[in-house]
Amino acid sequence: MRDRPIRSLIATQNPVTAGPEMTVADAAYLMKERRVGAVLVISEGRLAGIFTERDALFRVIAEGRDPGGTRLADVMSANPRTIAPDRPFGHALHMMHEGGFRHVPVVEEGRPVGVVSARDALGPELEAFVSELDSRERLFEVMG
Repeated sequence: MRDRPIRSLIATQNPVTAGPEMTVADAAYLMKERRVGAVLVISEGRLAGIFTERDALFRVIAEGRDPGGTRLADVMSANPRTIAPDRPFGHALHMMHEGGFRHVPVVEEGRPVGVVSARDALGPELEAFVSELDSRERLFEVMG
């Protein structure tokens, strides 16, 4: 898994993007609708920052800001570290560990093409676990 190119993880991704003027409330709604933990903030076709669920909690709610009146530009992580899609996923995990963050924007030729997260590391392992649970459940049903 760690050696898999990031491109294979984001192949079906349509990254969630927003402009820097979008409010935190609108971004949170968008994140909920799309079931993601981060929004890539785009300005003039380029990645300007990333806004995550942790940013919403620590930089907005904990600071007593109004989500409806706070712009992403004011609370996003500007100029985040990025990774190319042909790099191994293990490199992204190392970046997350070293930097203390959970999301890494994937950029190709200056354009954002996806996001990888720490949660992506659970993918195959979680699927195998669920599959094993299903198999055990079927076995118990057969054995009565």
